Amino acid sequence: MDYKPLLDYIKKYIDLTVEEETILLSKIVHRNYLKDQYIVQQGDICRTVNFIISGCTKTFYMDLEGQEHIVMFSIEDWWTSDLGSFITQTSADFNVQCIENTKLIQFTYDNLETLYKEIPKLERLFRKIVERAFAASQKRIIRNFSLSAKERYQIFKKSNPQIDQRVPQYMIASYLGVTKEFLSKIKSQIIQNQ
Repeated sequence: MDYKPLLDYIKKYIDLTVEEETILLSKIVHRNYLKDQYIVQQGDICRTVNFIISGCTKTFYMDLEGQEHIVMFSIEDWWTSDLGSFITQTSADFNVQCIENTKLIQFTYDNLETLYKEIPKLERLFRKIVERAFAASQKRIIRNFSLSAKERYQIFKKSNPQIDQRVPQYMIASYLGVTKEFLSKIKSQIIQNQ
């Protein structure tokens, strides 16, 4: 397993010594998931926080009518998890499912707590990750309240061109909170206005 993408990601935030890298690598697990496999299921306790080496996942809530509400997509060099469940070690509100075959590096809750004690600067790294996730979540909430579906789609496409090409349109429609038919209309309007 190539750990370089994870180590490169970490170097954006903190510097690790060779000894600290060795300790870190001794506390992680790499896993391969197939397309459609779940990493976390709603109602279970989320036991890992996951760094994506390759592949794509969706994080979603399944309502009582069986309707999927996608809240996030994750690709290479991104993290995926039900963060609330992971932090509190309580039942997950969200499912995390692979859209493609996916390779992950996983940190279990207990191993991450041990790493915080052995390499205290890792707490800064994970604080930064959580801060970024929180800020992105708040921006998404504001966009959902204040922008049209067309504007939300244009922001999504501009911000995530690689995801737009890899994810089925009905999933993007779910993420935007519209039907796939409405998303098709939006895309047609954009093409006509170009």
